[in-house]
Amino acid sequence: MTTAILIVSSSIGGFLLGLLIMQIIQKNRSYSIIKKSEQQARSIIKKSHQESDRIKKEKMLQAKERFIELKSDHEKVISSREKQIIEVENQIRDKEKNLNKELQRNRDLNKSFDQKSVNLDQRIQKLDHKNQSLDTVQKTYQSKLEEVSGLSADDAKKELITSLEDKAKTDAMSFIQQSIEEAKLSAEQEAKKIIISTIQRIGTEEAVENCVSVFNLESDDVKGRIIGREGRNIRAIEATTGVEIIVDDTPEAIILSCFDPIRREIARLSLHRLVTDGRIHPARIEEVVNKTTKQIEKEIIEVGKRTVVDLGIHGLNPELIKIIGRMKYRSSYGQNLLQHSREVSKLCGVMASELGLNPKLAKRAGLLHDIGKVPEEESELPHAILGMQWAEKYGEKSDVCNAIGAHHDEIEMNSLLSPIVQVCDAISGARPGARRQVLDSYIQRLKDLEAIALDFNGVSKAYAIQAGRELRVIVESEKVSDNNAAELSFKISQKIQTEMTYPGQVKITVIRETRVVNVAK
Repeated sequence: MTTAILIVSSSIGGFLLGLLIMQIIQKNRSYSIIKKSEQQARSIIKKSHQESDRIKKEKMLQAKERFIELKSDHEKVISSREKQIIEVENQIRDKEKNLNKELQRNRDLNKSFDQKSVNLDQRIQKLDHKNQSLDTVQKTYQSKLEEVSGLSADDAKKELITSLEDKAKTDAMSFIQQSIEEAKLSAEQEAKKIIISTIQRIGTEEAVENCVSVFNLESDDVKGRIIGREGRNIRAIEATTGVEIIVDDTPEAIILSCFDPIRREIARLSLHRLVTDGRIHPARIEEVVNKTTKQIEKEIIEVGKRTVVDLGIHGLNPELIKIIGRMKYRSSYGQNLLQHSREVSKLCGVMASELGLNPKLAKRAGLLHDIGKVPEEESELPHAILGMQWAEKYGEKSDVCNAIGAHHDEIEMNSLLSPIVQVCDAISGARPGARRQVLDSYIQRLKDLEAIALDFNGVSKAYAIQAGRELRVIVESEKVSDNNAAELSFKISQKIQTEMTYPGQVKITVIRETRVVNVAK
């Protein structure tokens, strides 16, 4: 029993001793760690002090360098300002010197002016004395002249006034003639201004008439089928044809709007086929438009070939034949362009034959003179120049090209065909009824021209000729002299300008003749 107690007590003592030893070892170990950490902290603190000293020295050096730079910059600014101040001071000194000189000069001028004013007063007194003496001399001379001439001063004034009036009239007429000549020189520029203002005033009405086609319907129910569900049919038609379709309240009609007459014709024929067939949907619309386009292209070529054959013109380029066919769908002032070109071609052939020129070449130039009016793409060139370029491109002769380009005086005429084409073009366009113009208004304009001329004294007869572009006035030789004829022509032209509205120009020709008749028996 006692042995067991001893064993237990010895084991407990050993355990306690082990614990004590463990604590001692742990304490020594922690002490060594603390010591090491203290050493490391001292070394870190030492390094940080060294680093802070180094950074401090660097910052001080940088601050010194920056201070030196700022000081140098400040010294430069101060020196420049000092220079500017010195320059300003010099300028002020120069201005003071100049002002002093000006003041001195003004003083000298005042002195001289005072002297001159004294001299002027003396001269004025002398002049007054001379004027008085001249008045007395003039009165004596006037009384002597009245005695010699037998006329009083009032009668002499009247005769002088009448002579001056006659001279003023002749001078006024010469001035008017000179003004007219100067106006002729600037007529082209003024004509362009008038054309531009006319286009500005009436361009909208003309455009509406020339870019719209009306498509008639059997009933208004068809409008809904053309529009389609949610507008898909009308959008498909506009997209494939390039024509704007206007569906409004107009009964049994829709409007096709487009500047290109060929596209309008394709849209019109396509709509006619679709409405007749009854099947209107996007796929069918595209099919019908493609077929119609091919049909129109074939028809254009056929029309061009038929026109060339009818006029007896051979050897034209196929592209020119196609352009001629396109003229069928183009109008100028309401006159169909193809019919106009055919008329010009025939007139050119007749006129060239009468003058002994080549009629075939003249007909060729007359037919092609307006081809520049039907371009497939937009162009900024005048139609005469564009047509000349096409003719040159497709191998036409130089005389034909010049006639095409010069028929509106865009270029200089260097061929005998050019004036023929120009004249025949004017004849075809000026023919009464050829272009859009009401016959009654045309006849009334001619009557008004003649009535204006007959209102003047001395006019016996008046004739409006050349479709109202010329007015011939026959005057009585006893009442109107040669000098008064020019004045009468000018007055008639001014009255026509103020009282009438007319296209182009009106030429006034005054005719005065003297006839002496004797009968031999």
